Amino acid sequence: MTEAVQVEILDHVAVLTLSRPDNGNAIDQEMADSLLRATLHVATDDAVRAVLLTGQGRAFCVGGDVKAFAAAGTGASALVDSLTASLHTAVARLARMDKPLVTAINGAAAGAGFGLAILGDVSLAAWSAKFAMAYGAIGLTPDGGATWLLPRLVGLRQAQRLALTGERIDAQEAERISLISRVVDDAALRDDSLAVARTLADGPRHAFAHTRALLHQSLTNGLETQLEREARGISEAIAGAEGQEGVAAFVARRPADFSSL
Repeated sequence: MTEAVQVEILDHVAVLTLSRPDNGNAIDQEMADSLLRATLHVATDDAVRAVLLTGQGRAFCVGGDVKAFAAAGTGASALVDSLTASLHTAVARLARMDKPLVTAINGAAAGAGFGLAILGDVSLAAWSAKFAMAYGAIGLTPDGGATWLLPRLVGLRQAQRLALTGERIDAQEAERISLISRVVDDAALRDDSLAVARTLADGPRHAFAHTRALLHQSLTNGLETQLEREARGISEAIAGAEGQEGVAAFVARRPADFSSL
């Protein structure tokens, strides 16, 4: 059976591709389970130093498979419970893994696909990409981590606008409000996103992991707590192999080589 999420390893970058193109990469149970398997695999593979998430076809991901919800009838609640159990475990692992995540948003990102799209440490969108939370239009509430991440990226006021109105915005507006990192030409999306992921893969993996954690903690920690964690982190980093290599390379005026560390 072909996995609903394809995994390809390129130069220490794991490319995860949502692969239900005939359905807009809508998330059914099979895709949620496949995403979880793929995420657990790449998160624990030491050969993988960065992860790139994208979609196959014209859409990035249109969200949950609403047709499957309708077909489940009175069992829809149990279906959604099972689906989100896999999806949310995958989202948490992608957010917390010790390697950076790039998202390449190749088309429509709605519902849970909206949450996946903005999850990247760096999120690149094609000019053709469109974004909408879309839950209210079908009487549902958000999932996929969107309500946690969205206010952190764009502020509460913009989060309220997007979550409650269901407004669809284009890639240019998404960049303007800092929902994504930047917009790129459709034809260049894969190459540009791979270039970013490869650059991150060549960087100091352990330092990046700690930096990701610090950024996630920053909005809930007080200043003194954050300062203490920063102090502890940089002290450990400079004593480690990555810090030693980085400092030595800086002094010698050569590029640092973190590839074997």
